[in-house]
Amino acid sequence: MRTRLTLAAALVLGGCATTYQLSLMPSDRGTIYSGVAQDAGGGEGPISITLEGKTYNGTWVQATPGHSSAYMSGGWGWWGWPHGGMGAVVTMDNPQGAEAKALLSAADGSGLRCDLRMDHGMGDGMCRDDRGRTYDVQMRPAP
Repeated sequence: MRTRLTLAAALVLGGCATTYQLSLMPSDRGTIYSGVAQDAGGGEGPISITLEGKTYNGTWVQATPGHSSAYMSGGWGWWGWPHGGMGAVVTMDNPQGAEAKALLSAADGSGLRCDLRMDHGMGDGMCRDDRGRTYDVQMRPAP
């Protein structure tokens, strides 16, 4: 199943709900934090990340799809008989994968902003908190 973040997210096509496990590491040390994102197939979903005991909750929204489709057609003929045409649906993958933006906040009002990319069920990205600390992000389907 092709996923879109379609936390991309990209985030999932076909309306199937998928849960993603997030791993975050700050750029200034090796501690790994965790989070969860859900995709119900509509190009957005809930996301929750816990950093240093503080839980941030919010939503992610797909900004760029993981692929695009179009109908291509052609034809032949002349003013008289015969004439006709044919065509096909062409799908092209976005080489960067699906892209999404997540905005989260904690109970104390602090915020976390994340840019996420996803392709074929796996993804990466970066989050930044209100203090300016950045976190590298890995995303994979939850077990």
